[in-house]
Formats: sequence, structure tokens, C-alpha cells
Amino acid sequence: MAKKPINKISDKLTTVNDTFSITMYDNGFLIDVSGKYEGDDWRTAKIMVPDVDRLIELVKEVATMPRDGE
Repeated sequence: MAKKPINKISDKLTTVNDTFSITMYDNGFLIDVSGKYEGDDWRTAKIMVPDVDRLIELVKEVATMPRDGE
């Protein structure tokens, strides 16, 4: 059975760390965010997007999510 595609940070994380990284590639961007999912389960969400508009949507989502320890 195929996995559900990850389109948002909240598909994989319920809280986020204070930092995240963005890497530029020839064909898009990768946003890398660590945090927790359902309790104390540490995870990392890595999402590749084709353009800066989609990247900005993900950055806004991360900025509004609960942070670890809140």
C-alpha cells in the first residue's frame, strides 16, 4: 500500500523545533523541519517543493505551529 504524500509539515509533525533549514536546488527547494509527533516521538519532515511560493506557504505553516516545550 502506498504511503500518503506529505504536503504539509503538520502531516508529519504536531510540534516543531526553533530552527529549520532550507536548501536550494536547480529544480526547487527542500525544507527540513524537526519536531515531535504525538507525544515524545521525534521526527523530521523533509519536503521538496518546486517553487518559492510553495516554500513560503510551508515557512508560514512552521511559524504558526506549536513549538516543542510550549
